[in-house]
Amino acid sequence: MQKVSLDRELEYAFLFTLRKVNSINTIGFQPFFDNLPIDPYVKGKYRSRRLSRFLVSRNKLFKLPHGYLLQSREYNPLLEGIKRDFAELDNALIELDIFKHLIFAFCDSCRLDIEAEIDVHQIRTTCSPNNLGNPAPEGIHRDGSDFIGIFSAGRDNIEGGETHLYSAKKEKPVFNKVLQPGEIILVNEHQFFHFTTPIKPKNTGLGTRDVFVINYPSLISDF
Repeated sequence: MQKVSLDRELEYAFLFTLRKVNSINTIGFQPFFDNLPIDPYVKGKYRSRRLSRFLVSRNKLFKLPHGYLLQSREYNPLLEGIKRDFAELDNALIELDIFKHLIFAFCDSCRLDIEAEIDVHQIRTTCSPNNLGNPAPEGIHRDGSDFIGIFSAGRDNIEGGETHLYSAKKEKPVFNKVLQPGEIILVNEHQFFHFTTPIKPKNTGLGTRDVFVINYPSLISDF
């Protein structure tokens, strides 16, 4: 598989950019977030998750074989060295035009114009009046990729969940915004750390925050 060299990626590299993907009606994603399995690697059962990797080649999207997520302490001190195994994204979700539009918008913005291997994390964070939801329990961090995209697929009955970018962990954020459904922020991970603040319900009952997180290159291993 031909891949864009790191030097060429950095030559193209933006710092970060925020855009609205107008071709996506996020309502179509909601049934696929309602049946997400609980993330067994985070205490509290407030996060649900699926994960798959794909090959993007021009206008086509190919799902790649199942793999595992393994991060070092440098990128995830909370779950370092743990080989995490998540259920794959639903095949019916992958066939949706709005899902394909999301992936192509990410690749286009990052200028990944040759074959690119990416991974897609589908994540719901839940909160209740008695329990906050923490979208980033590992704190201010990098995932370990070159580029990351965070797409807001839905917000229901919540306050918080503000996305922050930092040029260094101990400095003030250079960007902070609550991503609204349909918005995606694309970040050069060589330049920034990222974090999302906890969420709480606006009113009684549960609140949810739904996102897709896309990494290039993929962080998934075969072993």
